[in-house]
Formats: sequence, C-alpha cells, structure tokens
Amino acid sequence: MERVTLRIPKQQIEEVEQLVETGEFPNRSEAIRSAVREMINEQYDGQAEQSGKRTWAKV
Repeated sequence: MERVTLRIPKQQIEEVEQLVETGEFPNRSEAIRSAVREMINEQYDGQAEQSGKRTWAKV
C-alpha cells in the first residue's frame, strides 16, 4: 500500500472518528479506504449503465 497525505475538514474527520468509535470501522484509514472503494464502484456502475456493459470486476 502507498501512503497518501490529504486534507479533510475537521467536521468530516470527527464524523469518521465516530464511525471508528462505534465499531463501524477498525480505524480511520480503513474508513477512508472504504469510502474510496464505494466511490470507485459507483463510477464503474454509472459508466456501465451509460455504455450498456456489465461490470464484472470491482475494486
């Protein structure tokens, strides 16, 4: 895995921390990775609908 540095508004980090505290995710990194996977999958789904193709492999 590669390390990425990014800036996120404090309120969003606090919300991510709440997800970690409630046990939804083991840590911030996994919560953010999950959000990125979801975004990528949504992009693939949207492209497939526009092109009429099925997406077999998702991240």
